Amino acid sequence: MSLVVRARRVLLPDGARAAAVHIEDGRISAVTAFDDAPSDAVTLEDDEVLLPGLVDSHVHVNEPGRTEWEGFATATRAAVAGGITTVVDMPLNSIPATTTVEALHVKRSAAKGQVSADVAFWGGAVPGNRDRLRPLHEAGVVGFKCFLLDSGVPEFPPLDDAGLRAALAELAAVDGLLIAHAEDAGVIAAAPPPAGGGYAGFLASRPALAERAAITRLVAAARDTGARVHVVHLADSGALPLLRAARAEGVRITVETCPHYLTFAAEEVPDGATALKCCPPIREAVHREALWAALADGDVDLVVSDHSPCTPELKRLDTGDFGEAWGGIASLQVALPVVWTGARARGIGLAEVVGWMAAAPARLAGLPGKGSIAVGKDADLVAFAPDQRWTVGELQHRHPVTPYAGRDLHGVVRRTWLRGRLADGAPIGRLLRRGGVPE
Repeated sequence: MSLVVRARRVLLPDGARAAAVHIEDGRISAVTAFDDAPSDAVTLEDDEVLLPGLVDSHVHVNEPGRTEWEGFATATRAAVAGGITTVVDMPLNSIPATTTVEALHVKRSAAKGQVSADVAFWGGAVPGNRDRLRPLHEAGVVGFKCFLLDSGVPEFPPLDDAGLRAALAELAAVDGLLIAHAEDAGVIAAAPPPAGGGYAGFLASRPALAERAAITRLVAAARDTGARVHVVHLADSGALPLLRAARAEGVRITVETCPHYLTFAAEEVPDGATALKCCPPIREAVHREALWAALADGDVDLVVSDHSPCTPELKRLDTGDFGEAWGGIASLQVALPVVWTGARARGIGLAEVVGWMAAAPARLAGLPGKGSIAVGKDADLVAFAPDQRWTVGELQHRHPVTPYAGRDLHGVVRRTWLRGRLADGAPIGRLLRRGGVPE
């Protein structure tokens, strides 16, 4: 199959310009001048920019076991509708958790034949599975997720310091990657428990110090073992100096943040608004603005959704009780326009946003065929109208609960191509191993 897609603005690794992208057998075979295209080329509208398909390396699909929370079919339809052509599925909230090769096979079997985007998988590092990390690595997971405190689900317990170091030592031998939910259990145990509808009370139950304490432990363990580590969903800007110092001394550590930490602020969260409950929590505006500055400065590496939906009942919308509600935000389909809306308001360009949401997650997950428009890459493309305004309404997610409902945003995804095929929600996605090798 051959196809040419051209636009007056194509976002290439060296900048935006008019170009024609030539596709053969699902890969980009050439990038030429705009006029160097056949008569049947697909030509974007003048208000559209051709972007590379985004990569979201932090998605909780929850299938099997909790498919009523989301599922591969609905999650990947939402992804391609939002310009995300590759998702990396988290190892927890599904049952079984992806902590053994056998569980990975179960996960892949559940996903096969129903994904609209390409899907890769994280493995899990939990107490007692050190001897299963290398087999999972060899089976093609892109890396390993761990928690440094209770995960919220019993089938995915946290690592203590000895377990963390044991896992890192095992992974260092194969240059594997460990990604960590970094909040400290001791700090949170000493804080007042959350209860009721007051957001201030929930915020106090998970203080910023919890992130800093856990990141300090992670840095020390990475330093001592030489392993690669990554901090997921950073909310506390006070941890940035720790991360900068660690990198300066050669610790191999990267960090991500999420659209909700770049959009909302604790001062603005109404009491009872449990759609905004997540862990770590959305912090004050000073953290939000510092995270934007850290992205611009290169101190935060990437932006991913941490799409973590559940059934509406579990969000306790009826009572608005932050102590009882499930912590997780659904945002997969709207991640690009949400981040772009915030970026353009701060004078940040589309190229930077795409770098954070396509190229950087592809590097983190070890998917070299993804993340940019370049010869040899998969022909994952997005027609994006950055100036069009719209209001968030019905989405492709399984459930409608999202804090972005009714929000006015800039940027509309009009078409998405996956390996040169129009991604319209049909199950054309592939399951990927680390390195981007298809199953």
